Amino acid sequence: MRRLLPITLAVASFCLSACQPEAGEFDPPQILESAAEGSVERTDLTQLEPVEGYSVGPLPEFFDCVRESGGLLIASHRGGPAPGYPENAIETMQYGLDQGILIHEIDVAESRDGVLFLMHDRSLGRTTTGSGFVADTDWETIRTLNLKDNDGAITAFQAPKLTDVLLWAKSTGAIVELDKKPTTSFRNIISLVRAAEAEENVLLITYNDNQAVEVARLAPDLMMTASVNSRDHQDELAAQGVDFDKVVAWMGISNPNTRAFEAIGNRGVETAFGTLGRAGERLDDVYWSDGDPSEFQALADGGLTMLATDAPYRVAAALEVDDLALSACAGR
Repeated sequence: MRRLLPITLAVASFCLSACQPEAGEFDPPQILESAAEGSVERTDLTQLEPVEGYSVGPLPEFFDCVRESGGLLIASHRGGPAPGYPENAIETMQYGLDQGILIHEIDVAESRDGVLFLMHDRSLGRTTTGSGFVADTDWETIRTLNLKDNDGAITAFQAPKLTDVLLWAKSTGAIVELDKKPTTSFRNIISLVRAAEAEENVLLITYNDNQAVEVARLAPDLMMTASVNSRDHQDELAAQGVDFDKVVAWMGISNPNTRAFEAIGNRGVETAFGTLGRAGERLDDVYWSDGDPSEFQALADGGLTMLATDAPYRVAAALEVDDLALSACAGR
């Protein structure tokens, strides 16, 4: 992405670099040397005034538009963490959105007392100032913890409720891919999506056929990502109630098959592929090892519609097909 697409949100305003954030190359937000419980006041997102943002319309039509235009959507993994910006935080997603990253994959967990919030791990220690298991901790404790960035620096940010994330997405036009963690359920997630009226801002991630069929049964109008191995596999899922007008076909994180991207696209279904994964082994690192982003461009040229990446800012800065997707299909 060679031009920026700034959005201003009432919850925070940022003066940020437009380039790929590398350590030492930009001024991060406030980092706390120590973070006492309750030291940061939470923003009441229910009081946000509507702001100018993206308008993608019905998601099936939006994804069709991107596929047919030859554009590529970049999806940040875990919300696009960067130095000073922790994973699974609204402030981090806003940072990405200000740079034109429209889609954010995030993780949804549930506290002991039934509050859904963003957290990847089963335990709190890696990404927060707390400790212990998520499933054993009440929200009143979790809400006081400060988030750490990927370098372990304590930030002024805190784990957001899923409800607040959905309100943020609605107010900006962002799209969030919701990755259900074992502590919660699709039923509980869908209930909050309904309550927030955020159906046009959500993709639900499924990992197997049973989950895809479950989501199709619980929320046939919502979009999901689902693995598709062949035309026969697609037909089997369709026979069980999965509507492929509302599916982005997940194609894995290794051995990209552009022939499959094209074949599935010819059936009117968008494809998604991930270059994310373990540092040093993921395709993000392999592709960037020579400083040449041509492999990312080749994915788009091969018919890919959505790329999930641990390097969203660097990829966006190097490509123009993501600009094409937003300019053609996401009005403002």
